[in-house]
Amino acid sequence: MFQGKTALVTGSTSGIGLGVAEVLAGRGANLVINGLSGDPTQTEKLRARLAADHGVEVAFHGADMGRTGDIEAMFADVLERFGAIDILVNNAGIQHVAPVDEFPSDKWDAILAINLTSAFHTTRLALPGMKKKGWGRIVNIASAHGLVASPFKSAYVAAKHGLLGLTKSVALEVAEQGITVNAICPGYVLTPLVEKQIPDTAKARGISEEAVRRDVLLAAQPTKQFVGIDEVAELTAFLCSGAAASMTGTALPIDGGWTAH
Repeated sequence: MFQGKTALVTGSTSGIGLGVAEVLAGRGANLVINGLSGDPTQTEKLRARLAADHGVEVAFHGADMGRTGDIEAMFADVLERFGAIDILVNNAGIQHVAPVDEFPSDKWDAILAINLTSAFHTTRLALPGMKKKGWGRIVNIASAHGLVASPFKSAYVAAKHGLLGLTKSVALEVAEQGITVNAICPGYVLTPLVEKQIPDTAKARGISEEAVRRDVLLAAQPTKQFVGIDEVAELTAFLCSGAAASMTGTALPIDGGWTAH
């Protein structure tokens, strides 16, 4: 399906990003995976496995998505190697949970930088190549929190709402150039990011971690099930396919019915 195309997936060494990378590679796309590598040996094993499993070319870049210079350096390397990015999946994200009057300003800045501003930079750098080819797909992994709010997550909610605004605006700008721009809004997926916020949420609310899972996270989802990484990955691949060529500027919930309330 995507033979001859190159996909860049940010924040793709684990969780949703890795799931998306696996599916795109399985459909023939060359890959650029990205993440902050604490263990270069493990990162290289992951890169080599993806290449061997799917028979595609896979590159890794450890750009810090909170740093503009890192993002620009990554694109310089990627464009030299692959010529262009055909599919861009903005997935990198971080979280911090605290009451707004206790929210550390450095955490606010980091969340906005990685969850929102990085998507601006990757989009502006990817679009020239897409425009030249007359084809491109940008998928922003937002959140149900891009559509509704929860307490103690002011920075994350603000960033994800902003990401939907960016999605719509860019979609309108490039609508006549064979490029689509869409956002996916997952509910709670049991990723390392979600696992990490459970203790913070328990502390902020004064309840147990099990109560956070049952009464806070899954309480929002009528199915009472976490969304599967594979579900988000398959929806991403669909949005990149020809079947979704007329879908642009959308924000698609995949949230177990959360935002139907």
